[in-house]
Amino acid sequence: MAAIETGTILVGQKPVANYVLAAVTQFTMGSKRVIFKARGRSISKAVDAAEIVRRFMEGKVDITSVKIGSEKVGEPGKERVVSTIEIVLEKKE
Repeated sequence: MAAIETGTILVGQKPVANYVLAAVTQFTMGSKRVIFKARGRSISKAVDAAEIVRRFMEGKVDITSVKIGSEKVGEPGKERVVSTIEIVLEKKE
């Protein structure tokens, strides 16, 4: 997760409602796509937020892609592998 695009929401420790609000705000401000990015324990929050947004926007938004992967984190010698997810939501025309 090097460069962060506009419309990207990094999911972390906050409640799911905060991420849902951020995504809905992006869509109402005219954004065509929103990307949820998360890793580790936050993956379930990203999935929950994406599903809530999809249901809340009632047929106006679709989940167009989901990418999963892993990345190494930590200092050399103490590195560990952490799972990542990227969920792309796009507004229907």
